[in-house]
Amino acid sequence: MERPELSIAVQRAPDEVVFHLAGEIDVLTVTRLSTMVTDELAEPPARIVLDLAGVTFCDSQGLGTLVVLSRKAQHARAVLSLANVGDFLLRVLDITGLRSALMISSAQQPLP
Repeated sequence: MERPELSIAVQRAPDEVVFHLAGEIDVLTVTRLSTMVTDELAEPPARIVLDLAGVTFCDSQGLGTLVVLSRKAQHARAVLSLANVGDFLLRVLDITGLRSALMISSAQQPLP
C-alpha cells in the first residue's frame, strides 16, 4: 500500500520562514518536520509559518509535534503560527483543546 509522504518546501525572507507542507503529518513524517523547524530556531527569524494548505491528515503524533514546535519557538523568542488550516484540522484542534495552544493565522501573509 502506497501512502502519501509529507513534502516540505521552505521559503525564506529576512524576518520570516514559511514551511509549505503537503501530505500527511503523522508518526512517520514528524521527525523530518521537527528537525527542519528546529534547525531554523538555531538562529530564529521573528516568525515561522507552517502553511498547512496541502495537509491532508494529521494524527496525534502530528498534533503533539505542532505544540512542541510552538513551545520551542517561544523559547527561542520566535513566533510559530499555522496558516491555511483546513476545517478538518481546526475541528480536531477544537475537540482536543489544542486550538488555544497554537497560533492560527486566518490567512497566509505573503512574503515581501
